[in-house]
Amino acid sequence: MDTDTQPSERDRSSAPDQGHEHRSRSVRIPGGELPRREAPGKERLSWLRRRGMWRRAAVLMGISAVLVGLFSAYVVQPFLIPSGSMEPTLRAGDRVLVNKLAYRFGDEPRRGDVVVFDGTDSFVRGGPTGDPVTGLLREGAAAVGLAEPDETDFVKRVVGVGGDRVTCCDKRGRITVNGEAVEETYLYPGDAPSRVPFDIVVPEGKLWMMGDHRSESRDSRDHLGEPGGGMVPVDRVIGRADWIGWPQERWTELDHGRGHG
Repeated sequence: MDTDTQPSERDRSSAPDQGHEHRSRSVRIPGGELPRREAPGKERLSWLRRRGMWRRAAVLMGISAVLVGLFSAYVVQPFLIPSGSMEPTLRAGDRVLVNKLAYRFGDEPRRGDVVVFDGTDSFVRGGPTGDPVTGLLREGAAAVGLAEPDETDFVKRVVGVGGDRVTCCDKRGRITVNGEAVEETYLYPGDAPSRVPFDIVVPEGKLWMMGDHRSESRDSRDHLGEPGGGMVPVDRVIGRADWIGWPQERWTELDHGRGHG
């Protein structure tokens, strides 16, 4: 028997095909399969969802800003007190809440009311000055009490209304309205009601305004010799300051001196 004969065809076929097995193992990851990638359509859908979320957030923020702006423009507006002319009632840095509905339905300012008004052509000659863009940004910040008001906006107390005769002063140094002395309990301690004598009659539709810290306030008295005589038109009143809203320790309702005059 020829012991050197070549292995039979069956013997060769019994050996595993190393080539195929080797190729298969070379692409496997031990312990798991290849990470799956999302289909291009799913990736785009995920991106659109994230984009939609941010878009919804931006829309909600925009709607909120519009609502705050409308509320501030027509209902209640925070107003940053810029000076000490209304001390001790109001201090510089206080934020008061200005009620814009107070005079909208037929009511008019009364003696003793603390009001915010546009002093154009009564306390200030001409309108606001400066860059319009900067002015617009400042106006937006002032509308929510984050910046000082425009240079034409003031906060003072109503001392005389249309038809009143307001004088300073009687024998005891008090202001009188229509011959009756006014007990001004809100005046800054130690301040005189006025060091400037005057005797005026307030025209109909106008107001005579004074600060509570009389020695530090530029008010109707300082414009007596100017056109308009320091009188503020009623339709220039922005609203009545009803509350101190900030800082927290000064939260209080304002004294409008209902026994005034």
